[in-house]
Amino acid sequence: MSGENETPSGNEAPDVIFVGKRPALVYAVATLSRLNQGIKEVRLRARGMAISHAVDVTEILRRRFLGDRLQVREIRTDTETLPRGEGPTQRNVSTIEIVLGKSDE
Repeated sequence: MSGENETPSGNEAPDVIFVGKRPALVYAVATLSRLNQGIKEVRLRARGMAISHAVDVTEILRRRFLGDRLQVREIRTDTETLPRGEGPTQRNVSTIEIVLGKSDE
């Protein structure tokens, strides 16, 4: 799998983090930083094999950094149809979006 998970498809909002192949702690720190900057919700997005990595990021935030203050507000799953490398065929790739926020305690 290429680095397709880490490359946004345009100008994305600052509340979106694309989870890819980098260490999960990198994405956890980026998420924590955005939450501490006052962004109300951060959306972790991942495709294919990186889905489990996005779940790992959420668990790192919960267990190491925020504990009960981390709120998983929504989890959405979907399937994207992407073109294969060559030819007219397409492939289906599972996606996840995890919406995280901090409680105001």
